[in-house]
Amino acid sequence: MDYASIFWTLGVSFVLAVLFGPLFIPLLRRLKFGQQVRTDGPETHLKKSGTPTMGGIIILVALTLAFLKFADRGLEYWALITACLGFGLVGFLDDYIKIVFKRSLGLTAKQKLFGQLLFSAVFCYLLFRMDHSTAIGVPGTDWSVDLGWAYYLLVVVMFLGSTNAVNFTDGLDGLLSGTSALAFGAFAIIAVEATQPQSAVFSAAVVGAVLGFLVYNAHPAKIFMGDTGSLGLGGGIAAVAILTKTELLLVVIGGVFVLEMLSVIIQVISFKTRGKRVFKMSPIHHHFELSGWSEWRVVTTFWFVGLLLAAAGLLLFKAKGL
Repeated sequence: MDYASIFWTLGVSFVLAVLFGPLFIPLLRRLKFGQQVRTDGPETHLKKSGTPTMGGIIILVALTLAFLKFADRGLEYWALITACLGFGLVGFLDDYIKIVFKRSLGLTAKQKLFGQLLFSAVFCYLLFRMDHSTAIGVPGTDWSVDLGWAYYLLVVVMFLGSTNAVNFTDGLDGLLSGTSALAFGAFAIIAVEATQPQSAVFSAAVVGAVLGFLVYNAHPAKIFMGDTGSLGLGGGIAAVAILTKTELLLVVIGGVFVLEMLSVIIQVISFKTRGKRVFKMSPIHHHFELSGWSEWRVVTTFWFVGLLLAAAGLLLFKAKGL
């Protein structure tokens, strides 16, 4: 596996996403697939109401076509497709129900959980078929522990945690597009070094697709990715971390996503136990907005943090050759 293939995949995916934008955005407008903005959020977000959502379709189609072109068929290929498109489908159904039936709740919590567990189970089955190691390594050390069957429980937890964390991050123009590009870029490098060509090609395809989408999603956004995109990306990044045997590094490389999810958990626990909020609003990117930061300042700051965390993850990977 060489970096030339990675750049070709990234380039094709990027071009496809850029070309799909002018096709999908007018279509979504005609279908009136517009974003419903939270009334309790920052007032500056009210003007975003009606902006086309479900743009994750652009990302998923672009990366899938590029992946089909440059990847080799096999169990790893199907595992990555299952994780990304499977969770993306759950997000699509959630978005579709919200928009078509004009209600804030899409899939119920039980329905969404069922879908997530279903595709997690399919992924676990494919792992079992490919004799995937059930040992996990500690980043930066030579330590590892074989979890046996408990490893598959960890896989399910990773999918549930990752998809929700990535979903929480999708709240500002370009925030998730940029941070996910950085995270998948780091995993593309790791996958090449770990001789995992399918994961490398997939990660490059994602980077290209989200950067192409960012052309239309940067502030002021012409389109949002919705749960279709965020759940698909969350499933994809968890799958890459699992297949490259860098499960624990996901917490570092995806640190921005973890921070966003923790802010929501802390806020909920604090309010239910003490009746007080820790943040002005969660996820935490809204806290900074309500503290007077411009949306662009919040986004670029989070991008920079994502870059530092991606670099830290690569350094840990190189440290002991996980």
